[in-house]
Amino acid sequence: MSPDSLEPNFTFTVIADAEDADTRIDVFLAQHSAVLSRAQAQRFIREGAVFVNGKSVKPGYTLDEDDIIQAALSAPDLSAKLPEPEHIPIDVVYEDEFLLIVNKPAGMVTHAGPGHEHGTLVNALLGRGHALAETGVSFRPGIAHRLDKDTSGLLIVAKTDETLLLLGQMMRDHTIVKEYIALVAGYFTPAEGAIDAPIGRDPRFRQRMAIDSQHGRSAITLYKTVQILRGASLLRLTLQTGRTHQIRVHCAAAGHPIIGDLVYGRPYKPEAPRQFLHAAHITFRHPITGAEILAECPLPDDLANYLHNAKKSSMNYRPEYT
Repeated sequence: MSPDSLEPNFTFTVIADAEDADTRIDVFLAQHSAVLSRAQAQRFIREGAVFVNGKSVKPGYTLDEDDIIQAALSAPDLSAKLPEPEHIPIDVVYEDEFLLIVNKPAGMVTHAGPGHEHGTLVNALLGRGHALAETGVSFRPGIAHRLDKDTSGLLIVAKTDETLLLLGQMMRDHTIVKEYIALVAGYFTPAEGAIDAPIGRDPRFRQRMAIDSQHGRSAITLYKTVQILRGASLLRLTLQTGRTHQIRVHCAAAGHPIIGDLVYGRPYKPEAPRQFLHAAHITFRHPITGAEILAECPLPDDLANYLHNAKKSSMNYRPEYT
């Protein structure tokens, strides 16, 4: 059996994100369904109804970030737990018949999870009345990648299964360029460079990530200092990989945590309204048409106002910085 032979009525396609990495495929399937037990998931896998990156797998297969999971499950009630459309305003930066790019506001979760069944970006997108890539039992239709709840900015969403599959491969090949704006404590030396440090789950606090040279996954962040302020630096950062909390972990490990980051940072005065991190720029070649897509969105008002005040307080400031 191949992915092309999947039954259309109860199929789904989903791209594993960084938080799914190292999760067994049978556990992943059980988590993505309201009614599937782990034993049922294992049966479907053994029957050849589940594929990862186009190949059948065993129940013990552990997922990697950007793995493309396709499944055809036979029971009609497996599609019972689908996200509900909700009429929530959302800023669409680009849209065509295959995909759209949205500017996710801070405070909005990308897709449903424990404690977040409503008010997510997926709920808002479905509320627009347009189809997204069909995902059957999955609770994140069309989502090709994520942003943290308190990070604002650009996200690509697929409208068709073909687009979602192609975007997933582009994520794996690192051909989608994502650039962020961040305000961090202190000053990087040199002012431009790369942070190359593997990231894994923090063994002491499992909800956090940490630099892990033994078991972590490769992670590379390129940074460039845009402006020096009093006690802080405005950076542009480009991800060459996409690990969970990558920019936040890398900046903190370098001794320059993102201002307003309550998990990896430290108190900074004046207090920021939230973590100062914004996905400002995405460039990629359209997976269907081949056209070059460039999307940008400016800093939202809360961060723009904070930065304006920080610049005012830094007038005539000349740091000892090389």
